[in-house]
Amino acid sequence: MAPSRRAPARKCAGSAAGRAGSCSWRRRRVLPPAAAMEEFRRAYARLCEAGGAAPQEAVLRRLREPGAAPGRGRLDLAAQSLSLETCGALGRLLPGAAPFAEVALGDCGLSEEGVKLLLHGLCSNTTVKFLDLKGNNLRIIGAEALGKLLRQNKSIRSLILEWNSLGLWEEGFSFFCQGLGANSFLQRLDLRNNQINHQGAGELAMALKRNASLQELDLRWNNIGLLGGRALLNCLHSNKTLKRLELAGNNVPSDILKAVEQALDHNQDRQTILSETRSRTQVLSKEVLSLKNEKAKQFLDLMDTIDRQKEEIARSSRMSAARVSQLQEALDEQHSIMNSLKAKLQMTEAALALSEQKVHSLGELLSAMKQEQTSMAEHHLKELQQQKQEGADREGKLFRELSAASEKNLLLRNQVDELEKKCKVQQDQLFQVKQDLTNTTAELKLRAVQAEERLEVEKRRFKQSLEDVESLRLKEVDCMTQHIEASERSMQERIQRLEAVRIALEEELSQVKAAALSERGQAEEELIKVRNQARLEEQQRLEHLEEKLRLMTESRDEAQNCCLKQKQVVGEAQAKASQLSLHVDRLRRQIEELQQDLNSKEQEKVTEVNKVKVELQEQIGHLQAERTAQEGLKEKIAALERQLKALSSNHREALLDKEGEISMLLEKLRMKEAEISRIREEEAQRASFLQNAIMAYVQGSPLGPLSPRK
Repeated sequence: MAPSRRAPARKCAGSAAGRAGSCSWRRRRVLPPAAAMEEFRRAYARLCEAGGAAPQEAVLRRLREPGAAPGRGRLDLAAQSLSLETCGALGRLLPGAAPFAEVALGDCGLSEEGVKLLLHGLCSNTTVKFLDLKGNNLRIIGAEALGKLLRQNKSIRSLILEWNSLGLWEEGFSFFCQGLGANSFLQRLDLRNNQINHQGAGELAMALKRNASLQELDLRWNNIGLLGGRALLNCLHSNKTLKRLELAGNNVPSDILKAVEQALDHNQDRQTILSETRSRTQVLSKEVLSLKNEKAKQFLDLMDTIDRQKEEIARSSRMSAARVSQLQEALDEQHSIMNSLKAKLQMTEAALALSEQKVHSLGELLSAMKQEQTSMAEHHLKELQQQKQEGADREGKLFRELSAASEKNLLLRNQVDELEKKCKVQQDQLFQVKQDLTNTTAELKLRAVQAEERLEVEKRRFKQSLEDVESLRLKEVDCMTQHIEASERSMQERIQRLEAVRIALEEELSQVKAAALSERGQAEEELIKVRNQARLEEQQRLEHLEEKLRLMTESRDEAQNCCLKQKQVVGEAQAKASQLSLHVDRLRRQIEELQQDLNSKEQEKVTEVNKVKVELQEQIGHLQAERTAQEGLKEKIAALERQLKALSSNHREALLDKEGEISMLLEKLRMKEAEISRIREEEAQRASFLQNAIMAYVQGSPLGPLSPRK
């Protein structure tokens, strides 16, 4: 066994030189803070003096080097013979959050008590991740201390125990293996040249079955043998985290080495698949969260738009109510004006009646004067002159009254003009109300189109997510065909997650569709209500206008009748007054012009009403076309849902077929493994028979006593 031990020693020397080179490179990169180094060195010297011993000069020199500074993160005391006091001082300094991430204590010739003190200090350490204890000839106490360290420490990731002969002490090594089985943080362990036999390998196998963090294990140049190799191979069936296991120089058969390599490859594939599944699950969870956020934002946007529509409708209703109140006030003013005009007409009628009475009295006086003229000609000449003067005065009064009546007629014409202006203003207001109605209908149409576009965008996103899910599923099926043994459970879990995600997406899509349909129905109901209200308001306004027109026509007829009566009275009373007849003709012409204007206005109103009806009919036709388009979209959505159901059924059938194929392949693999195990047992029996026969032949031959025993 001596030659086999020298080769790894050379390798270790080369690795130590490589480590020294890497350390020197690290020293060149970063310089440590001198204050922290000085404080650590003073603490070491203080503890040594408190223990009654002088600090070692070699240790102080190493601590003065830049590579051992706390800021550098490495404490290198390799190849230094550390005393018990130094070990105790370092054990007191290392607990807690020590400033070192790497501790190198290789080839230090540590005693059992010194190792115990150092490892006891590292049990509660939280910063050291690399520990090197090679070439220290650790024994039972050291192995027990290592087991305690592995149980309690939660920061060490790499442990080097090369050239320590731990396998010679079965009790200590079993305690060390128990600590390794309880540890869940160590990732790399180096046990080269520790004289571990098949029993120690069995202890390691039991520890590896319980350990779930170790990824690299180096067991080169030990005495594991066939039984130890089998034990390690059997433990790999339950251990799924170990990626590297070195067994060179252990007299392990090649078939076991190949089986170990296959198991390690299986573990590596499993780790890669697990990492891929984790990354994919994270990506899917992020996508689901983003979809939920987008849907929540869209829902909030829809609610905001609905609130804005409601506010706009309330504003329009308020504006319409204000306009209606203004129109009512204008109508009341017109009624008051008409009442005042009627009162004035009554006053003029009373004045005309008085003038008629006066004319009648004058006629009676003229007849009496004609009768008395024959008897009293001379006496009444003077009276006639006086009567002529009185008649002239009366005629002047009548002319004055006629001028006042003409002025009153002019005032009436001005009032009629004002009424016409007010009618025009009302017509303008009606036109503005119609424009507002058209604007509101256009805005509602635009919002409906926007809602449909949002629905189409959501459908596209859902299709893209389904295509992504199908592509992922195809990739996973390919991975299953390549790695059937390793990815069975992971594929089943992935399929379940994907189905859950798809079901959740379908439920969310159905909820979004239901919300969109409900919102669309609400929008349609609100449109119908607004249209009904507009129609009712227009009908009421038209009725009010018709009543006003009827009243105006009645008042106009009454005024015409009064004017005719006045003309008759004036013609009978003042036949001689040509001026009055001319004024009456002018008044008639003006009245005819007013009638023509009224007729033209009535025609304009009729044309405007017809235009409004035509526009309403066109809007109704557009709405019907939109309804037909919406029904077509609903049919398309139903067809797409059917296609999705068919695709999901095909997907489930394909998954069932793949699961059946996987079960068949697993059964075939189990059969092959049984055949391989049977063949191995037969080969082992044959090898044992051959070995026994060779041993019997050698012992029976005459050269048997002379051959060296192995």
